[in-house]
Amino acid sequence: MTFIKITDSLAISAQPELTAFGALAKQGFAHIVNARPDGEEPGQPGNAAEASAAQAASLGYSFVPVTGPAITEADVEAFRKALSDAHGPVLAHCKSGTRALTLYALGEVLDGRMKREDVESFGRNFGFDLSGAARWLARENVRVPKVKGFYDPRSGSIQYVVSDPSTKACVIIDPVLDFDEKSGATATAHADAILDYVRTEGLRVEWILDTHPHADHFSAADYLKQKTGAPTAIGAQVVGVQRLWKDIYNLPEFAADGSQWDRLFDDGDRFAIGSLEGRVMFSPGHTLASVTYVIGDAAFVHDTLFMPDSGTARTDFPGGSARVLWASIQRILSLPDETRLFTGHDYQPGGRNAKWESTVGEQKRANPHIAGASEETFVATREARDKTLPMPKLILQALQVNIRGGRLPEPEDNGRRYLKLPLNALEGAAW
Repeated sequence: MTFIKITDSLAISAQPELTAFGALAKQGFAHIVNARPDGEEPGQPGNAAEASAAQAASLGYSFVPVTGPAITEADVEAFRKALSDAHGPVLAHCKSGTRALTLYALGEVLDGRMKREDVESFGRNFGFDLSGAARWLARENVRVPKVKGFYDPRSGSIQYVVSDPSTKACVIIDPVLDFDEKSGATATAHADAILDYVRTEGLRVEWILDTHPHADHFSAADYLKQKTGAPTAIGAQVVGVQRLWKDIYNLPEFAADGSQWDRLFDDGDRFAIGSLEGRVMFSPGHTLASVTYVIGDAAFVHDTLFMPDSGTARTDFPGGSARVLWASIQRILSLPDETRLFTGHDYQPGGRNAKWESTVGEQKRANPHIAGASEETFVATREARDKTLPMPKLILQALQVNIRGGRLPEPEDNGRRYLKLPLNALEGAAW
């Protein structure tokens, strides 16, 4: 098959035949990167078939599916990681090779090894039109706010640092405190990575925000407050969640009044990030207390909408409601179509790379739970799906920490901290 050598460790090609994978291995390739979404045209091999063919040829394989207009920094990061993790030369492909080379060129610019103005000429040297990459760079360069996502593969969670480029002020959204359920160990690796980024970028933390009390990871809000001095905040309806879980955990002395945070946001409240203004949208359904933070052209939608190929959040937790979630989603989708939407979780369907950024327009067109759906069909689909889902493995551990604003239980008289696990508290849980 024909390919174009870009560097000693990377070659680009159009769609390869599955029968060519063995020959590629014999030619010295060690890894295949498929940048092509499934279903682009009839007869396309597709991700599953390519992964199988790569395995049969003893080739590594990564799936980083992109379309030109929807490439995000997460995709560029995933492509860079695939190259750096490969144990030898990589062949990257899409339909023609253009998107694969675009991902490489964008990574070179973001890493400072290529100038923005050289991208198109770089592409022409190899016979590719990279004008789309140049447009991507120009668009991203003027985006406000700047958003940096940090993916936690253990929980599928994404943490965000959202900054104002003109003042270097920032907020941290949904930070993760590491917890290993097998050993009971806690750690701060993910939160410390955020602090490292803040220091490297010269940022000043103005707020530490949670979108809701999480069921699948511990919040690092209190740890980061201790490190930065920044105030913490969450939606005001958290008191309803606290009262509900106070009863489940039988915590008679627990103050279910939201006092564990520095500020409780009501719907429509505003807050400052340097010269930028954030706005709070109450968006319950997944939980009683869920809020969306709208900052500039970006909205942080927590567990309402996932990426368009992954649908919407479950609503079967205590206090959840599919009908209420539908109303919240409609409110989010009333934002301008170009609004960037940043989700709280991604579970990498089909083995693709982790993604967390879409737009209102993309969600309307491509999210199967939304496109063409009515309220009644959404509710029926969501409730039927929820009945098949097991509870998150950390829900009983995490909620007793997160209703405390990320504070671990106080040490007992022997100096150790203990979590409390109520038995048979969640009715109807799927096994």
